[in-house]
Amino acid sequence: MTTRAGFIALIGEPNAGKSTLTNRMVGAKVSIVTHKVQTTRTRIRGVALEGDAQLVFVDTPGLFRPRRRLDRAMVAAAWGGAADADIIVLLIEAHRGLTDGVQTVLDTLRDRVSPKQTVALAINKIDRVKAEALLALTAKLNDAYPFAQTFLISAERGHGVDDLKRWLAERLPEGPWLYPEDQIADLPMRMIAAEMTREKLTLRLHEELPYQLTVETESWQERKDGSVRIDQMIYVMRDGHKGIVLGNKGETIKAISTAARQEISEFLGRPVHLFLQVKVRENWMEEAERYSEMGLEFRDGNK
Repeated sequence: MTTRAGFIALIGEPNAGKSTLTNRMVGAKVSIVTHKVQTTRTRIRGVALEGDAQLVFVDTPGLFRPRRRLDRAMVAAAWGGAADADIIVLLIEAHRGLTDGVQTVLDTLRDRVSPKQTVALAINKIDRVKAEALLALTAKLNDAYPFAQTFLISAERGHGVDDLKRWLAERLPEGPWLYPEDQIADLPMRMIAAEMTREKLTLRLHEELPYQLTVETESWQERKDGSVRIDQMIYVMRDGHKGIVLGNKGETIKAISTAARQEISEFLGRPVHLFLQVKVRENWMEEAERYSEMGLEFRDGNK
């Protein structure tokens, strides 16, 4: 039997549905999903199987106009994921269409993508628009860029996803699988656990605060009874933020810890003892060590 394997980069504007599609393709939650934009910070690889093909999905941070150092690192990670991929899938929200941001992505694709790379278009959230509008948008986007194929999907509901998955599997290069058959992600478990906790923080907290905190797994202790003790640190930028994360009488941090512990335990398939602490680090966005923990490149200046 001839096997196939390769990397598929999912790119697009923030909130286009890249994380939802990654999780749908993999069949398990490997990338955090929230209603807030720019929640994916690093390149998360989810591993899926389709027949004799192994598809490695690279869920990249959303492409937007960067302002801060962290923004620049996230956008660089997204384009780096695209450059390294065998196939690129551009996700666009059906109800938003060809925005200025999407046009910028298309212009950058022309400059950065090798002619040898296959680029497909996936118009997501198709349940939000009428069929006539979808047809017009499909024609408009294909006039703007020579996509190899166009798919109309709903990553959340699963519509059209199987067709996309089969098409991708058929076009990956022949070669041995890159990961063991039962592996669904290539991020270290410490990082996945930290991302799960950050998701709960993002869902619980409001306004800008989720963008001004990060979570790191400080220790991971395997216990004799098969359970695991995980200690995590939540870094925030101000004392006021610390109070918000803790909540009245510690209620907020307790609720976040419970939700994160349950999800991590379900993912690992064993009991988890999760301990969270909150620490103020005013300049954590300027510390190279924090970027290393997130799997991002610490970039100087405006690079």
